[in-house]
Amino acid sequence: MKKKLLALLLAAFMLLSLCACGGSGDDAGTTPPPANTSTGDTNEPSEPAATGWTPSEPVNMIVAYKAGSGTDNTARVLSAYADKFIGQTIVIDNQEGGSGSIGWTALSQAKPDGYTLGFVNLPTLCSNIVEGLGDYTMEDFVPICNHVTETSVILVAANSQFDTLEDLVAYAKDHPGELKASTNGNKASNHIAAQLLATTAGFEYTAIPYGGTADQLLALRQGEVDFSSAKLADFAAFTSEVKVLGVFDTKRLAEYPDVPTLGEAGYYDQWYGSARAIVAPKDTPQEIIDFYADAFKQTMEDSAYLDAAVKASVTTEYMDPAATAALLDAQYVFCTDTVSSIWAD
Repeated sequence: MKKKLLALLLAAFMLLSLCACGGSGDDAGTTPPPANTSTGDTNEPSEPAATGWTPSEPVNMIVAYKAGSGTDNTARVLSAYADKFIGQTIVIDNQEGGSGSIGWTALSQAKPDGYTLGFVNLPTLCSNIVEGLGDYTMEDFVPICNHVTETSVILVAANSQFDTLEDLVAYAKDHPGELKASTNGNKASNHIAAQLLATTAGFEYTAIPYGGTADQLLALRQGEVDFSSAKLADFAAFTSEVKVLGVFDTKRLAEYPDVPTLGEAGYYDQWYGSARAIVAPKDTPQEIIDFYADAFKQTMEDSAYLDAAVKASVTTEYMDPAATAALLDAQYVFCTDTVSSIWAD
C-alpha cells in the first residue's frame, strides 16, 4: 500500500513539473516583448498559436470610418495578411459617423468574447471622450497593440494658389477668417492639426467638419475649402491631386524631403500625428488579448505584409499591450491639456 501511494505521489509530482514547464513556454511564446525590443531572429517561419485560446469563426473588426478612408485602407492591408496567423478571416465592419463615436460606441458594447475587435484612432478617440461625444470611456477598451503611427501634414489642392506654407499663412493673416479648412470632424485629429497651425502662426480660419478623412480630402480636391491636414496614407491614392506644404515633426519626412517642418517656418515645433491601435471591449480575457497581440506582431513582421504596407504608405509601428496602454494614456493627457488650450478663449 505504501509503495502504491509513493508511486502515485511521484507521478503527480512529475505531472506538475511538466505543466509548470509548459506554462513558461506558452507565456514566452504568446506575450510579446516591449516595443522596439529585439526578439532575436525574426526570419523564422511564423505559425498561428497551437495552444491556448484561438478563434473558431471569423473575427469582426470595427472601423469607425467609411470604406476608402485612411483607417479603412490600413485596416484592410493588415487584415489581408493577418488571416494566416489568426487562423480565421477578419471581416472589416465599417460603422462611420460622429467623428468615430458611432463605431466606438458599438465596439464598447460588444461581447468580450474575442470575436469583435476594433481600430481606435488617436487622438480622436480621446478628444471625443473629453468633448463628451460618445457614450464610452477610456476604460471601455482593452489595448491589444498599436498598428500605425503617422505624422500629420498640411495640404492644399494641386491647383491651389499657395505653393508654400508661408504663402498660406500670409494670406490668412491678411484675410482673417476667409480661408476654409476641411476637417474629419469637430476637434478630431485633423481639426486639431489645423488649429495647432493657426494658433502658433497667429491667424484665423473657418473649419468645415466632414464625416471623415475621405470626405474631408474630397472637399479639398473639389475646391470647397482652401487647406486641410491629413496623414500620408490618407492621400496615397491621389498624391498628384494635392500639394504638401508643411510637416508636423522635428525633422523632414523622407517621402517629402523638400517640404519644411512647421518648426522651420517658426510655427508648431513638436511632432503631431495620429496612431491607429487595435483594442477589444473591456472584460476580454487576458488569454484572448495575448493571442491577438502575438498574432498581429507576427503579421507586422511578415515580409509580405511589410512590402504591401510600404506600397500603401502605411507606417507600421507595433507596440505591445503595455506600450499601447501607455500611448492611450499619453494621448488622453494631450487632449485634456494641450488640445483644450488651443481652443481656450
